[in-house]
Amino acid sequence: MENSPRLDAVLRPVRAGNAFEETVERLLRAIKLGVVPPGDRLPAERELAVRLGISRVTLREAIKYLADAGYLQVRRGRYGGAFVIYREAGAEPADLRKAVADMGQGLADALDFRMAVECGAAQVLAAATLTTHQRDTLCRRLADVNGSGPDDYRRLDTAFHLSIAELTGSTLLAGACADARLRVAHLLNAIPILQTNIDHAAVQHRAIVTAILDGDPAAAYRAVAEHLEATAALLRGFLA
Repeated sequence: MENSPRLDAVLRPVRAGNAFEETVERLLRAIKLGVVPPGDRLPAERELAVRLGISRVTLREAIKYLADAGYLQVRRGRYGGAFVIYREAGAEPADLRKAVADMGQGLADALDFRMAVECGAAQVLAAATLTTHQRDTLCRRLADVNGSGPDDYRRLDTAFHLSIAELTGSTLLAGACADARLRVAHLLNAIPILQTNIDHAAVQHRAIVTAILDGDPAAAYRAVAEHLEATAALLRGFLA
């Protein structure tokens, strides 16, 4: 697959004491956030082992575990590798209401965390002197998500949001935004993806990018805040 900066946000080095468990967790993040979408292959074993700072034996054990759990399919041969076969199932409102109840105050905490890190990332990026490559990348992510259909929307929306943090050049900020997104990913899947929703979000996405490209940190912060508040309102509505 394409060597994407998004991999750096989710496939960070693991701690030696819990290498197997943390490797599984990192790979699941990449899968559930759509960084490696269904049908795509994980990076080569050698690259993954270096990224995660683990032995190839530990990596193989983690891949086997996820294959047995139905997330990956291991194919042999010249064009082999570990391919993602997991697809997020549409969530039922009743199940999500229970999930929200189980989270308790954790939901508000997760939404606040996401607001803080994503607004901050946009503010930082808008204050930076952007290269042509950074501008082109941001515009390409915007075009991808705003031109997507319901089947690809959630994955490309994630890519758009994560790209803002990644383009700051801060691995800590990119990792925080990936963490924040993952905390609410299963809840976001409760929102029906209809063309009306896509059209409304597209206007908000363009406002975010415009503020960043104009070098206006305050406007970038406000644009992201308005977008996330709108998403939270939809979420509350569907889970009520």
